[in-house]
Amino acid sequence: MAKRQKRTFVKKGPTFRINHLIRIPRIRLVGENLDAVSEIAGKPIEAGVYPTDVARSWAEALDLDLVEISPKADPPVCKITDFKKFLYQKKKKEKEIKAKTVKTVIKEIRFGPNTDDHDFDFKLRHAQKFLADGAKVKAYVHFRGRTIVFKERGELLLLRFLKNLEEYGSAEALPKMEGRRMIVMVAPNKSAKKKKPVSSD
Repeated sequence: MAKRQKRTFVKKGPTFRINHLIRIPRIRLVGENLDAVSEIAGKPIEAGVYPTDVARSWAEALDLDLVEISPKADPPVCKITDFKKFLYQKKKKEKEIKAKTVKTVIKEIRFGPNTDDHDFDFKLRHAQKFLADGAKVKAYVHFRGRTIVFKERGELLLLRFLKNLEEYGSAEALPKMEGRRMIVMVAPNKSAKKKKPVSSD
C-alpha cells in the first residue's frame, strides 16, 4: 500500500502549522489518541513535552498529521490528528457557538413632545410587545424646530413611558439628549416574555 504523501499546506482563515512547517525543536503533545501513539512508540506516551521530530515520526507512522493548536504556548501545543478532520470539527464547533449566540434586536419608538394619550398608549403597547419578544426598545422624543424648548416635557414623557414598562423592561440609562432627540434604551426583563401588553393608566 502506497504511503500517503504528508500534507504541509494550510487553509484560508485561521492558519495552523502542521508537520514539517513546525520547526521549533520541542512541542507539548496532547490529544485523545495517546494510546495509539504509545503502541507506535513501543512505550507509554502521556501528554507532555517531546522532541518535534519524534512526535512527527509518530504522526507519520499513524498516517496522521502533527498539528500545532496553541502556537503561543511555551512550548507550542500540538496534537496528532487528521488535519482535514481537525479543520472540519473546528468549523462545526464555531458554527454551533455562532448558532447559540442571540442577536440583539432593537426596535425604535418615536414620540413628539406633544404626543397625546391615545398615541402614547398605542406606542406603549407596541413597546410592551417588543420587550415581551426579547427585543430592546430605543424610545426617543424628536424635537422639531421651536419644540426644542420643551425638553422637560419630553423627559417627563419618557419617564412616564418607562414607568409603564416596568414589568417588561428597564432603562439602561436615564434619558439623554443626542442632537435634537432625547433618547432612552430599554432592555427586556427576563420575566417579560409572554406577558400580555396593557395600556397605561
